[in-house]
Order: sequence, then structure tokens, then C-alpha cells
Amino acid sequence: MIDSTAPDDPETETGTDGIRDEMGAQLEPTTITVDDLSLSFGDVSVLERVSLSIEPGEFVGLVGPNGAGKTTLLRAISGSLAPDSGTVTVDGVDIHGVSSRTSSRLVAVVPQDTSLSFSFPVRDVVEMGRHPHRSRFSSPGPEDRAAVERALDRTRTTDLADRPIDEVSGGQRQRVVLARAIAQATPVMLLDEPTASLDVNHQVETLELVRDLVADGRTAIAAIHDLDLAARYCDRLVLLADGAVSRDGPPSDVLTGDALAESFDATAVVTPNPITGTETVTALADTGGDSEAGPRPDRVHVAGLGTAAAGAVARLAATGLEVTLGPVPRGDAAAETARSLGVDALEVAPFEPLSAAVWNEAARLVRAADATVLAEHPLGGGAGGDGGERAIHAALAESEPLVVVETQSPDGSAVSEMGDRARHEEYRGQAIESTPAEILEAVAAAYAAADRSRSRSQSSASTDSIDG
Repeated sequence: MIDSTAPDDPETETGTDGIRDEMGAQLEPTTITVDDLSLSFGDVSVLERVSLSIEPGEFVGLVGPNGAGKTTLLRAISGSLAPDSGTVTVDGVDIHGVSSRTSSRLVAVVPQDTSLSFSFPVRDVVEMGRHPHRSRFSSPGPEDRAAVERALDRTRTTDLADRPIDEVSGGQRQRVVLARAIAQATPVMLLDEPTASLDVNHQVETLELVRDLVADGRTAIAAIHDLDLAARYCDRLVLLADGAVSRDGPPSDVLTGDALAESFDATAVVTPNPITGTETVTALADTGGDSEAGPRPDRVHVAGLGTAAAGAVARLAATGLEVTLGPVPRGDAAAETARSLGVDALEVAPFEPLSAAVWNEAARLVRAADATVLAEHPLGGGAGGDGGERAIHAALAESEPLVVVETQSPDGSAVSEMGDRARHEEYRGQAIESTPAEILEAVAAAYAAADRSRSRSQSSASTDSIDG
């Protein structure tokens, strides 16, 4: 082990030639290699043969259920936990084979627990990040003070600089500890749940700052609980489950329904965020395949638009039902949701009248389904002749398992605008009404009611035949 107290020890300079103080200078990119890493606490195995290679300038998010090993992996990469086997190298340096001073020049850590035992002023806490760059008894120099002020400015904590650290809020303390890591001027930054104590605004602000730091040349690894934020800001996600790497790659490859079901034991739908374009994860309640409402249909057709239809499609598809959709304009929220989930959709050009052929195909889909969901669809106004419209309305009239989903009153919906309120009210009279959140139970109930009705009809017909 190298003596970290020797100020002129050449080992303390390795791997940091390209690292400068926090003055906006470009940092030299650094590769992190985790090779066959295993780590346990007593008889409990926490990490098992984990291997990763993190390229320079990447922002990598560690995601996974509680107890998957995210924090333990970060601590092993930082050098604070020694593995049972395997190695971690940062810029070619074995992080467990050098002094703490050397490792602190390579890796800065923003821990999940930011509490401090002493009532230091905030500026002094941030200045602690400069200790690895000075000999033990030297005072801060101009470069150190400049780095501290720059870090305070970047984290918007300058106004807190003279306040005791134990008198600021938890969210403010999180930003102060991030400022300390920035002042440390390392090529690698490790963050354990960096947004856990922050409000929505500061969550986004913090991760935007981390992205800026990566653009400056740092490599960042963060354990992130919020999957939507992880998908939005990380270049790459590593999904940990049971102490091993389950998935590794771009967010779109890692955050899938199958992967989340395997790792989190959760039913979830992953759809593109309409604003950011990144993945959004919606977890659904596990209602099981034999709910109290009775058996479910195998195939459901959704006729609808917008968020109401999108929510219905997502929840139905997530349970493994075969779902079809349409007609729906290309680019509509429901169409985009269907595309992301691999649901067959009858897409049409937006703002154009529907042809008789489209209406007839929609009618075929309704008849082929075991149940139909009508989600705020303007079922009128087609310009393909009344024949096409009659076909879809006839099919809906015959669709006894019918569910109507509404998120607004008919007066404010497309139904009213298309002058089809009377027919809509007729459908509501024969259907079970629902919201997108309760669509599974409503479809099951409608299907069960229709099944009972068919059974009564068959029984009555059989009795009449005997009497005849």
C-alpha cells in the first residue's frame, strides 16, 4: 500500500495529468473497467461476477429493485469496499491497490446519506473536495479557492456558503455535497440516488448539471431510482437484479416490459414520452388472470383517440391480451402507444375523411374481437359514404361486451363536436362505463355479463326446443 501522507509520492499523481481544477477546463476522459467482481457481507452475497466497461465521457445509470446491489457496486468502484474477487480499474489504475488520496484524485462520490457530524460552514464543506490535491498541512491556494467558488456557482449554493451545513435543508445539503464533488475535479463521479431528497425542479437541475459535467469530460455513474429520469438523462443503463447484471445498453433496450417483469417482478408499460421522446415507465397493479369479475376475453379492440385510448391500449396489452386499435390518426398518442407496444393499429392520415374501406376494416376488427372498448372516439363524419359508417355502427351495436371510456364529459369531447351525441348516449346505455385506470376490471365485467347473457339465451332456446 502506498503511503498517502508523502506529499512528493509520485504515485499520488498517476492518472490525473489531465485533471484540472474546476475552472471550466476540459478534463481528460477516463475508462472504468469492472472485471468479474464479487462481493459479500458475511455469508450474504451482494454482487456476483459483475463485469462492466464504462467508456470515457459516458453517463451510466444503475437501475434495479431495492437490494439489487447498486450502492454496493458504487462503493466498490470508489474503492471504499474491497471485493472478495475481481478488480476495478480507473484510467488503468487498480482502485483497490492505491492510497485513498490517489483514489480520491480519480473518483469523487456523492453519497445517498449527506448528513455531516460537524457544523462546518458550507464553503468549508465544499473546500474539503480540494484535500486530495494538497499536502496534508498546506492551506488552500488561489486555485483551490477558485475551484470552490466555481463549484458553489454551478450548484447554485453560493448564497448558502456562510451558513452552517446543519442549518440547511436536506435538498440544499445534497447540492452542497455535489458541489464538493465538483470541486474535487476528478475524471469520474459516482452518485448514489442524487435526486432522492430534491423537489422536481432541482431533480432536473441536478441531472442537467451532471450531463454538463460529462460534456466537460467527466465519466459519471449514478444509481437512480426514478426510471423515467434515468432514461431521460443517461446514455446507458445497467439493470441489476439479485447482484448480477440483468441488462446493459441504451435505455430503450434496457427498459422493456419483459426486463422490468423479470427484474422488478412488476407489470409495466414502457412508452415514449411525448415531450422528451425518451422512455416512460408506467407500473400497473397485478390483477391476475382470474379476477373476481370473471374470465377475460382473449382479444379486445379499442376504438378511440388520444390519452383515453392510449391508456386503455397500454393497460390491456400489459396483461397479455391481444389488442387491436383503430381507426386512429398517425401521430396520435394512442397510435404511438400502440406502435411502442407492438399492437396492431388501423392508422389513417390525420385531418382527412375516412373512406368506406377504412370503416369496413374497423367493423371487421370489432367483429373479430371478444370485447370492444370505445374510448372517446368521434364515430361520425366519415366521408366515404354512409355505408362505411353504418358498417362500424352495426358492428358496435352487435358487440355486446362493450366498454365506454371517458376522461371528459361528452360536451367537451370529440363526440359532441362531431354531432354524434345521440348515438354515443345509445352506446353508453348498452355498455359498462370505465376510466383508463379501471379498464381491466371493466372489460372483464362486460365480458362476464355478455357470457351470462349468452348462456341464458342458449338455455331459453333449448327449453323452447324441448317444449316444441
